[in-house]
Amino acid sequence: MGRFTWRTGAVVVGVALAVLIGMIALANGTEQKPDPHPPTPPTAAVTELELAVWGSEPEIAAYQTVVDDYNASSKDTNVSVVSWPDADAMLDAIRAGRATPDLYLLPRGELAETVAEKRNVPLLDLVNEREIPIGDDFARDAVSAFSVHDDLQCMPYAASPMVIYYNTELVDFAAMEAEGLPVPNESHSGWNFAQFRAAAEFASRPRRNTRGIHIEPTLRGLAPFIYSGGGQLFDDEGEPTSLALGEDGSTDALRQTLELLRDPRLTLSTRQLERRSALEWFQRGKLGMIAGFRGMTPELRATEGLAFDVMPMPSLGSAHTIAELNGLCLAPNRPARTEASANVLSYLVSDEALARVAETGYVQPAKLTVAFSEDFLQSDQAPEHSTVFNAVMRTIVLPPLMAQGRELRALVDPDIETLLTTPDIADLQESLRAIDEKSRSLLDPDYEPSEAPSETPSGEPSGTPSGEPSDDRG
Repeated sequence: MGRFTWRTGAVVVGVALAVLIGMIALANGTEQKPDPHPPTPPTAAVTELELAVWGSEPEIAAYQTVVDDYNASSKDTNVSVVSWPDADAMLDAIRAGRATPDLYLLPRGELAETVAEKRNVPLLDLVNEREIPIGDDFARDAVSAFSVHDDLQCMPYAASPMVIYYNTELVDFAAMEAEGLPVPNESHSGWNFAQFRAAAEFASRPRRNTRGIHIEPTLRGLAPFIYSGGGQLFDDEGEPTSLALGEDGSTDALRQTLELLRDPRLTLSTRQLERRSALEWFQRGKLGMIAGFRGMTPELRATEGLAFDVMPMPSLGSAHTIAELNGLCLAPNRPARTEASANVLSYLVSDEALARVAETGYVQPAKLTVAFSEDFLQSDQAPEHSTVFNAVMRTIVLPPLMAQGRELRALVDPDIETLLTTPDIADLQESLRAIDEKSRSLLDPDYEPSEAPSETPSGEPSGTPSGEPSDDRG
């Protein structure tokens, strides 16, 4: 090893100083000054959702108010309302792809098709995550109505049972009692068929050209009477293959019912119904009783001079009725969008939001906490006994879910109408069995038509117009 002389040390020090000076110069040359306009961090995108509904103008306005309140409180979601005048119009738009809502109202009768076509997302897990108390706060039958395959398919939203609306001037129970006629108790908790018939006869006054009762001449209109009389609408409540109108229990119930509903002294004539609807006759004070749902109430309230109240459907042995049931469904979507829709649904079924809609008078909420509140009962307005709407919920019968509901009504309702308008039916049970047989062609996949042609209740070949009652009554 060579010696480390002073010359060698001088060279090392010189090199070190040069390197140090170069590093300092480089650092000064590359130093950056702070950017006076730093970039703004990206904001989270707002999820745009659509809620599809139908109804009257006040109902749509209420839905819009509820959605506006939600949008005002949400930082990441904005909901728009799209609306139609009725459910059929909305569903036609969805089926055709003209409407693709994220949330939508659905009549219970359309649930089977909706589930089969996978147009909804099961809700049980989403509802449990948001701690919505469906077991405690919602009508049990309404929850059952929208449950399929051990899951909640749509959230129960509205549940309105069929009741009897009556004109309190034409059907005056106090005056009837004074005459010794059978009347229901003051609580309006129920009445039997004899009391119902007495009311129809009391309201029918030839000098004033008034009639006592109108029941919609359809399968739905007669259903409460069939169930109440111990009959069944279908041969199987799970997977029906035909109607069961010709079975003994159903026939007996219909025989008693039709004896009243086909009495020309007590009911509106075909000619009267061609001139005006039954509801219009009721509003004009010319009809004593009419069956209907909660949605009828605001229109009756708006009719000047009309005094009305409600009663349960009459009992032919046991108290039963049917109901209009609507649910809120979520359309299939990406997980994040589904979560956002579920958050909106949670708000839509809150007490606050449902109260806004119930205040319109059209909607009976399936949520009991609101249905039993003044927001729905509105005890300062007609009907006086609005508690009837809630009391009869425990008596509703849920028909089986079927995808062919609309087609079934179109198929058999003309024959049902003939039952109520034909003056003489020689063999009621045979006529009812003919209707049952006709329904099998739609409901039974193994159906083989009989050799004999089906007949209408009047005995004429199916599709032949039947005669009108001889008494046109104006």
